[in-house]
Amino acid sequence: MAASVGVKVRSPCRVPVVFRVGSLPEFRWSLSGRNSATSSGRARFEHDEYCLQLVRKRDNEGFLCSLLLPTESRRAALALRAFNVELAQVKDMVSQKDIGLMRMQFWKEAVDDMYRDNPPHQPVAMELWKAVKRHNLTKRWLVRMIEEREKNLNDQAYHTIQDLETYAENTQSSLLYLMLETLGVKDIHADHAASHIGKAQGIVTCLRAVPYHSSRRKVLLPVNICILHGASQEDFIRRSEEKKVRDVIFDIASQAHLHLEHARSFSKNVPLKAFPAFIQTVALDDYLNKIRKADFSIFHPNLQKKNALLPLYMYIQKWKKTY
Repeated sequence: MAASVGVKVRSPCRVPVVFRVGSLPEFRWSLSGRNSATSSGRARFEHDEYCLQLVRKRDNEGFLCSLLLPTESRRAALALRAFNVELAQVKDMVSQKDIGLMRMQFWKEAVDDMYRDNPPHQPVAMELWKAVKRHNLTKRWLVRMIEEREKNLNDQAYHTIQDLETYAENTQSSLLYLMLETLGVKDIHADHAASHIGKAQGIVTCLRAVPYHSSRRKVLLPVNICILHGASQEDFIRRSEEKKVRDVIFDIASQAHLHLEHARSFSKNVPLKAFPAFIQTVALDDYLNKIRKADFSIFHPNLQKKNALLPLYMYIQKWKKTY
């Protein structure tokens, strides 16, 4: 398909989107729905725009997923994803752990203040406060995300795959529980699916980061699996293509695949209203398929390429009402 070919999609969420092969989605969209002449109105729009651009730049797949949410949930979803980005980038943006801890403390206090209707004048905090008020979001999921990211500031390898799953549950799954709340879904089966999809997301994120961490002489993959296959940290740092390295990646990727399969095994019990929260499974499947085709060579260049058709596949999944 030529790069100039456009596929127009009429989105039920009333967002005019044009997916072009080889380019990011182009769209015109005002979160506030109207321009305000007042300074407070401009400030509100600036908060909206800040979150939108932050997520678009730092979590593009999450941004695409947010575009396909119902109108009444989209703004809150972007606030939540912006909050997640803020927490995730603390570790990469600070050179000393103490500074990172101070930043996490800011967010702990910010969340406390949100539930007292006194949020700090920071764009993400202001938008998150509005989401909390509008959707009655559960505070413990927000706090759990902060606390788990705070523990992870040590930047040490996970001892076991279960440790990685715990981290994923407390960060990615917590985010999905909040996404379900923005959709007005309170259902045990939806929560169960969110738990497994969040774990799959956390595992895939860990795999995707391997080349980045290796270039900085860091290996955060579960130690027990590396030991099982006789793969050392140095094997990853020198970007080895040996079988033992690929076996480590195979085991970890297989665990992500199992979580996705388990989440889908009871999809008939999950309310259809919850399905938009799980659109990210399209991106997870895409990565796992690419790594399988690369014979689990984690440094294969194809794994770094974006799938230009991913937005279209996400839309199709929403239309088919599956995950």
